[in-house]
Amino acid sequence: MSRSTFSLSLPLSALVLLCLVTGPAPAAAPVPTVETIAGRQLESLIIRHPASKDVIVFEGGSRNTIEKWGVVPQLLARDATVFAYNRPGYGHSEAAPTPRDGRTVVEELRAVLRHKGLKPPYVLVGHSLGGLYVQLFARAYPDEVKGLVLVDALYPRMVKRTADFPLYSRLAGRLAFSRTVWREIEGIDETGEQILALDGIDDKPIVRLVNQPQSATAIAVDFGAFRMDEETRRQVSALYPKAKKVVVDSSHQMALTSPEVVAAAVRDVMAAAD
Repeated sequence: MSRSTFSLSLPLSALVLLCLVTGPAPAAAPVPTVETIAGRQLESLIIRHPASKDVIVFEGGSRNTIEKWGVVPQLLARDATVFAYNRPGYGHSEAAPTPRDGRTVVEELRAVLRHKGLKPPYVLVGHSLGGLYVQLFARAYPDEVKGLVLVDALYPRMVKRTADFPLYSRLAGRLAFSRTVWREIEGIDETGEQILALDGIDDKPIVRLVNQPQSATAIAVDFGAFRMDEETRRQVSALYPKAKKVVVDSSHQMALTSPEVVAAAVRDVMAAAD
């Protein structure tokens, strides 16, 4: 029996009771859309908040598409307009022939935000490699940024030049990753130097979310790609001395495993910036 047939067979009083118990149907989750911007297809998700001037911009990690933000954009859409997208070569976003260093990524993101009519200043939320990109965005255009949330982010000089990766890591990277992803990895060291060449942003509210698993079975794997020396650790730790650091027993995909923590950090930055 179909649902419509079943409903029609119920007495009116039962239908009223059913509505009272179940309430209105929940709104469907927003879905990404694809459109042509600057001659290329780009996939993005935008949830507008007409009563708020705040705009939260999400920049994903390497190989991560919009879905890796989980429910975090929807949680924050109660407070602000939210925007997430897939960089060129990710999801349904068309690959680009342009360089994949941070400066290019930042300029392309700014062009998309202008196209969408999303005006600065923004709260930038960057995960992993996306965290490196938003640091560059904030330093290059401080007047366009209200604050940062760095979600288990990369920082300048953490990752070696790809030429210094072990041979097995270089070979595995070229075989396992798309050309777009590998080009981004090749640009990580350069992006870090671009960041360090610019003035600091200690006047802005920053939250650094750090994943630190407590499980005895958690194993750190770096494939010889990371600089693990003490000097690099000190440099990374000292980058943002006024930032709030939150250590979380989560996973690298923190937005999926600890969405409330990520949303709370964004709200903290928004409150501090007002």
